[in-house]
Amino acid sequence: MSGIRIAPQDVRTVACVGAGVIGGGWVAYFLARGLRVRAWDPAPGAEQRLRTLVADAWPALTELGLADGASVDALTVTAELADAVAGADLVQESAPEDLDLKRRLLADIDAATPDDVVIASSTSGYGMSEMATDAAAPHRLVVAHPFNPPYLIPLVEVVGGEKTAAEVVAWTAAFYRHVGKSVITMDREVPGFVGNRLQEALWREALHMVANGEATVEQIDAAITEGPGLRWAFQGPMLTFHLAGGPGGMSHMLDHFGPSLKSPWTRLAAPELTPELRDEVVAGCLAEAGTRTVADLVRERDRNLVALLRFLGKLEDDDRDAD
Repeated sequence: MSGIRIAPQDVRTVACVGAGVIGGGWVAYFLARGLRVRAWDPAPGAEQRLRTLVADAWPALTELGLADGASVDALTVTAELADAVAGADLVQESAPEDLDLKRRLLADIDAATPDDVVIASSTSGYGMSEMATDAAAPHRLVVAHPFNPPYLIPLVEVVGGEKTAAEVVAWTAAFYRHVGKSVITMDREVPGFVGNRLQEALWREALHMVANGEATVEQIDAAITEGPGLRWAFQGPMLTFHLAGGPGGMSHMLDHFGPSLKSPWTRLAAPELTPELRDEVVAGCLAEAGTRTVADLVRERDRNLVALLRFLGKLEDDDRDAD
């Protein structure tokens, strides 16, 4: 079953295993880049949900610009895993975050594909070292962690496991750059990767503030969307604080404000998710959404992301590396 791995730019068919929110987002993105997609998801009604997701994402992708030959008709949904991965140049696994499930599924994909085919996992928290334990050829298994929605957010974090070949990591990063993604190639496995570690710290603090009656859901969201979130779209938190130091930059920032890092402002440990806290957060989100349904919010999010991506110049041919 072995062979010579094709060049990243020659990938024509991608198998998407798992077609939920993340997997379905990948399907839409790959189709928009002119690739053929073969999808498999064992959940009842998965095909209809996937085709609806693709149809809903297509207007935003069309506005950003479709690749030559891009078509929703290039999607095939199969009833069997083996049929989905047959003939694929790359497999994108996007199953639920269940370690035992991931291990079994990656081993099944590994057994059903030639060992020159890269198998990439969309996991948002597990390292490949712990997921590839049952695979016969773990050298070609790699994490390619996207952000929701994958069809619009450019970032993909690529990192191999202890047994992943270095050339597989390089090949994977090159492929995602080729199809228009911004890639961070991580040097080592870190639980939660980079983006999620930062998101989770903010999320935990937000839950603490709701639990302690210090801020409402709406106030927390506004504090980001009307505040630092605007800056973060252009410059990340590190460069933002570099500018906060004035002409002295980060050096002045750390020397002047460094002692305040010891101030007990934030609480990194997660609060207990009591039924009361859960209900308060859910109620706050519903109140903030108002009459807007989830579908309305998705359309609103996608319109705003398209406008922002266009303003930032992040078009489909933007191959800048975030390394």
